[in-house]
Amino acid sequence: MRIFSGIQPTGRKHLGNYIGAITQYVAGQDRGEAVYCLVDLHATTVPYDPAGLRESVYDTATTLLAAGLDPDRCIFFRQGDVQEHAELCWLLASVTAFGDLNRMHQFKEKSGAQRDLVSAGLFFYPVLQAADVLLYKTNEVPVGEDQRQHIELMRDIAERFNGRYGEIFSVPEARIPEVGAKIMDLQYPDSKMSTTGGSEQGTIYVLDEPEAVVKKVRSAVTDSGTEVRRARDKAGVSNLIEILAAVRGAEPEEVERGFDGSGYGAFKQAVADEVAAYLAPVRERYAELRSDEAELERILARGAERARSIAVETMLDVRRAMGVGPVRVSQ
Repeated sequence: MRIFSGIQPTGRKHLGNYIGAITQYVAGQDRGEAVYCLVDLHATTVPYDPAGLRESVYDTATTLLAAGLDPDRCIFFRQGDVQEHAELCWLLASVTAFGDLNRMHQFKEKSGAQRDLVSAGLFFYPVLQAADVLLYKTNEVPVGEDQRQHIELMRDIAERFNGRYGEIFSVPEARIPEVGAKIMDLQYPDSKMSTTGGSEQGTIYVLDEPEAVVKKVRSAVTDSGTEVRRARDKAGVSNLIEILAAVRGAEPEEVERGFDGSGYGAFKQAVADEVAAYLAPVRERYAELRSDEAELERILARGAERARSIAVETMLDVRRAMGVGPVRVSQ
């Protein structure tokens, strides 16, 4: 089984990224052939600083390595180093419906924030995302709940391509964690935790100092009650229960039983302490790795070489099937 996922190298990674995606990446190394990339081409679809993007690539790469990604047990690379991603994106455009792209929730959300220029790249983002995944004939994509619509689109693209040109691509399945798939902002628990649209006090960053983590959790919005249980009218408490369950590797029901009758004070302190301890090893390992940018480049270059060996073969198949470029000579 081949596993693939990409992660944006922009913005500081937060607890939602860590629980929903990064921990899945690490676990995937033991479940199949794992391929992970830093999607710097995707990052160009919104306003950005070029020098800052390069720094963010190093920051994100270090975060993933500190979390347990092992370049000897997975293929780990930078998207922009493998040109086949962009080529396949263009070729997949021929089997992508304009109407499907126009219905993408993330395009609607992000385009609304781009007042000066809504880029065609932002509109085309899901096609490049499909190319990222299909290029490696991926079976499984570990993602958060917010990516479900994009996975359905890439499945449609793969099936449409296969139906028109022959069975080239695997049709990927999403792997969404049962617990922690969508972590919410601590101050605005009706909104997803985010480095761009969220609140600073409501966002726990992977590299936050323990004191900052504790302060943010203890000041998390709850409600006027005292019961530690999930309910539609208890969004803040429900979010904290989900967080603690994910950190413990437990079911939310177990958390509720464990804090029955304890009140919010003791509950929030437990969440704060356990989240701080959960993230501490990553923060400490990050500090050890981040300064050696030459080593980071070596790791990414080696990963790109391994990724390209797969991507080139896929593109030969795609070109042959579509009648693009020279005829492939059989060996």
